[in-house]
Amino acid sequence: MSLWFIFILPLLCLPARVRPEDYSDVTVIVRGSETIASTSDAFVCATIDWWPPEKCNYDQCPWGKASVLNLDLTNPLLAKAIQAFNPLRIRVGGSLQDQVVYGTPNLGSPCDPFTKVSGGLFGFSQGCITLERWDAINDLFLNTGAVITFGLNALQGRQQIRRGVWGGPWNSSNAREFMEYTVSKDYPIDSWEFGNELSGSGIGASVGAEQYGKDLVELQTIINEFYGDSRKPLVVAPGGFYDQKWFAELLEVSGPNVLNAMTHHIYNLGAGNDPQVPNRILNPQYLSRTSDTFRGIQLTIQRHGPWSAPWVGEAGGAYNSGSRLVSNTFLNSFWYLDQLGQSAKYDTKVYCRQTLIGGNYGLLDTDTFVPNPDYYSALLWHRLMGTGVLSTDISGSSYLRAYVHCGKQKGGVALLLLNLHRSMGFMVSFRNDLNVNLAEGQGIRRDNFFVHGLKRTVSWVGSKASDGYSKREEYHLSAKDGNPFARTMLLNGVPLELTEDGDIPPLYPVEVSVNSPIYVAPLTIAFVVFPDFEAEACGR
Repeated sequence: MSLWFIFILPLLCLPARVRPEDYSDVTVIVRGSETIASTSDAFVCATIDWWPPEKCNYDQCPWGKASVLNLDLTNPLLAKAIQAFNPLRIRVGGSLQDQVVYGTPNLGSPCDPFTKVSGGLFGFSQGCITLERWDAINDLFLNTGAVITFGLNALQGRQQIRRGVWGGPWNSSNAREFMEYTVSKDYPIDSWEFGNELSGSGIGASVGAEQYGKDLVELQTIINEFYGDSRKPLVVAPGGFYDQKWFAELLEVSGPNVLNAMTHHIYNLGAGNDPQVPNRILNPQYLSRTSDTFRGIQLTIQRHGPWSAPWVGEAGGAYNSGSRLVSNTFLNSFWYLDQLGQSAKYDTKVYCRQTLIGGNYGLLDTDTFVPNPDYYSALLWHRLMGTGVLSTDISGSSYLRAYVHCGKQKGGVALLLLNLHRSMGFMVSFRNDLNVNLAEGQGIRRDNFFVHGLKRTVSWVGSKASDGYSKREEYHLSAKDGNPFARTMLLNGVPLELTEDGDIPPLYPVEVSVNSPIYVAPLTIAFVVFPDFEAEACGR
């Protein structure tokens, strides 16, 4: 990349002239001495669901052939999209998983797909996955290096004892044969998830926490038997909406070292046809409400099962297949990235986006397999934001959201900035709390020469800044033509589109002197990487 290109690109992210009344100053102070939480290396996760084409909401049927049973596994765009993460965690599961049986030799019934039936759970019959289909799916996973979480049917063998409530022990025989086959083929399942949305009052069906906990012990026993001394897959559950009492009882009944991760689901934007979804995405107070859930899960685990870890097993923003007008557009990335940032602060190890493909909220378009804007947001997070989470203090408008992690490489930090304001830009000062008084004493350097009157500069605190040669990397994300509902995202002014060969495009940063401004334009997103930032916690 030529030097003039490196210099000009930052200017493309800025208005022709930024007047003082067009922006507000914000200071972000990072506490780099220790991390407050950590994620896993495979934090970013996407789901593949079971919904057949007949799944419809609001007179729309947006699932097409995106089911585990009918997805085109040979589509090269699918493989390339997964490979780009190196690795991507994929969670196979969803509402119909507790109606899935496995086509093992002793199934005792035909292995037929789902059909619409009156009175069936979620309006569908039992469905079956053949072992041949399971082989084909694992070929895709093996070829792309995906990390797999598979959701098991937790209703098998139970009886409905009253409307929406199921009782009796789990019949593990079919799942046992399926797992035995999986082990015999040496398919590397990272984790087995037990059930989907059966916790608390459930969605469509529920199971009591005491019985659920006993069944988890049985599942762990089966895993111990099949995997022996080899690397055992994790046991995760319940894959439902957070209910403090139910979750606490599940941990206590199952006991130590059975449940490795507690998965919960989040759909905090409302129904897919709710006209308020766009406004909620840009409302900082509304977005912050989910912190109560993340904090609640974290405390429940600390008090009742510290051997476990919190996961978001499924999150799509708007429920009932997502919002046709929002979930696949640039605007949705504000919700999505804010969720990744919030959840990470509360020690969430995995965050699974509903979906990789399917519905209106797929990272990939259901028909074309072309990435939607949130795909690139997920990929940038995965490549730039490390596992260590740092505490921040922010002074200024609540419409600027800021999250700081250790960088992917050892040392340095990565900063995520989300400007939710429709008309106000932000000039950001980024400081290290260890030397913040020194920075105040030196003042914030002003450079009247730079870009038609831009005045506020980033405050780089650390010995390496004074030589004037330190650089940072910036990735500014904006909507094509300034339309927040655009299906095309721009990176530093360049459209993110597949190459002629269908490859994921390179995600080039702009290199900028650390002494130049961080300007975040209205309704834009910026990842900023400081490779030389002196954060003690990130150099260990």
